[in-house]
Amino acid sequence: MWGIILNHNSEIGLARQIFLSFKERILTGQIGPGETLPSTRELAKGLDVSRNTVCDAYDMLWTEGFIITHQGTPSRVADGLQIHPVRRNEKVRKTDKNKPIIVWDFKTGQPDLELFPWQTWNKIISNAADSLSKRQLEYSGPKGYETLCEEIAHWLLRSRSMKVDPEDVFITSGATQALHLLVDILYKEGHTFALENPSHPGIRTVISDKKYNFHLMNVDSQGADVSSLNGKNISAVYVTPSHQFPLGGILPATRRADLIRLAMKENFYVIEDDYDSEFRYCGSPVSPVYSMNSSHVIYVGTFSKTMFPALRLGFAVLPKSLQNKWKHYRNYMDVQNPILEQAALTEFLRQRKMDKHIRRMRHAYGEKRNILLNSLKKAFGDSVCSWGDASGLHVALQFPGYEFGGQFILACKNAGIRVFPLTKYCFSRNDHRDKLLLGYGHLSSTQIQEGIKVLQQLIMGK
Repeated sequence: MWGIILNHNSEIGLARQIFLSFKERILTGQIGPGETLPSTRELAKGLDVSRNTVCDAYDMLWTEGFIITHQGTPSRVADGLQIHPVRRNEKVRKTDKNKPIIVWDFKTGQPDLELFPWQTWNKIISNAADSLSKRQLEYSGPKGYETLCEEIAHWLLRSRSMKVDPEDVFITSGATQALHLLVDILYKEGHTFALENPSHPGIRTVISDKKYNFHLMNVDSQGADVSSLNGKNISAVYVTPSHQFPLGGILPATRRADLIRLAMKENFYVIEDDYDSEFRYCGSPVSPVYSMNSSHVIYVGTFSKTMFPALRLGFAVLPKSLQNKWKHYRNYMDVQNPILEQAALTEFLRQRKMDKHIRRMRHAYGEKRNILLNSLKKAFGDSVCSWGDASGLHVALQFPGYEFGGQFILACKNAGIRVFPLTKYCFSRNDHRDKLLLGYGHLSSTQIQEGIKVLQQLIMGK
C-alpha cells in the first residue's frame, strides 16, 4: 500500500520504516504538498500492522514537520518540502563486465602486507586496549602520546643515528597531515615554496590548493639542484634527500651543505620527507639532512611503508621555534590521534618488534629487487636503465628512444598490467617521457617475473 514494503526481519522498527518511506516520497515529490495521507486505521489494515504502529509513524512525521494534522481532519503533507527530483524509471547502473582486470599491479608505495606479523600486532593491540586507563581515554593534546614520542626518538637513534629530543617529536596522521600543517605554518607572504621536479603530486596539490606559489628544482641522478634557489624568496624547501621520489637519487653532501647554509642565511626551513629509507640494499643507511642541522630542518617520517598504510601514524621532528604554532594549528584541526594505535605502536617499538620486522622486510624486498632487475635484464638487455634501485620499494626505468603516453598505458591496462609513466610526477608532461615507474614491494616473485614478460611484449612490439 502506497508503495510501502515492510521488512519484519529488519533491525529498523516497523513504525520507523513507514516514516522513512513517506519521508522519501515527500522529499522527492512523489507525494505532493497538501496531499492527504490515508487514515491510520486504513493504512494499518493495508500494511497488516497494528494501528499503534501507524500512529507512531505519523507522530514522527508530524514532529519533524512533514505533515500537518488536526483532530477530526485527515493528515496532509506540508508545503515546500520537495528537494530531490522524482526518480521515475531510474536505470540501474550496470557493472562494465568488459573492464580489464589488473593482474600485475606495479603501483608504488605499497608494502607486502602478507609478511607483516599480524598475530604479534593483534596481541599487542589487545594488551594495549586492556592497559589504557580512563584518563588516557580523555582528550590529551596536539603533541601525541608521550611514551610513543620517546620510543620514536630511540628508534631514530637505532635506525638513523639521529639524536632527537622526545620533546621535539610530534605525532601525526601520516606524513600527509604533517605536510598540510607545515605548509600553513611556514607560509610567508610574497615568498614561494621550493619543490623537487619530478616529485609526488601530493605536495604540489597541498600547496596549490592553498593558492600558494611554488618554485621547481630540477632533479638529476643526484637529487634536487638546490642552486636554483639562489636569489629566491623562500617560504620553505621540500626535499626527499635519502631516496628522491621518484627518480631515487641521494642528495650529496655538497648540495646538502649548500641548502643548509642558504636556509640559515635566508631564515627558512627545510622539510625533509624520509618516506622509505629503512629499505636500503647497497651500503650503509643514508644519514638524514637533519643530522647536519636540526635548527632549520623539519624531519617528517611515516610508518605506512614499514608497517601498513591503514595505521595512519607518522611524526614530525620540529625545531623549538615552530612548536607553539604547530600546537595551535593542530588544536583546531583534530586535536590528537587515536590513543589505542599509538599505545600499540609504542610497545611494537619498545619490544624491538619493529627492528626485527624491518630486518626481515629488508631481506624480502632485497630479493624481490634482484628478481625485478634480473627479469628486466633478461627482457630488455642494455636497452633499459634503472634509476634509484638501491633503496625503497620502487624503481624508475629509462627506455632511451621511447615515449610512454596515454595510449601505451591504456594498452598495458588492457593487457592486465598497471605501470605509471614518470610524466605523472612531473610539472610538465614533456619531461621524462622515456621513463616508467614500477613498484614491486607488494608483489610476489612470480608476479614480478610474469609482469615484466608482459611489459616486454608491449614495449618490444611497438
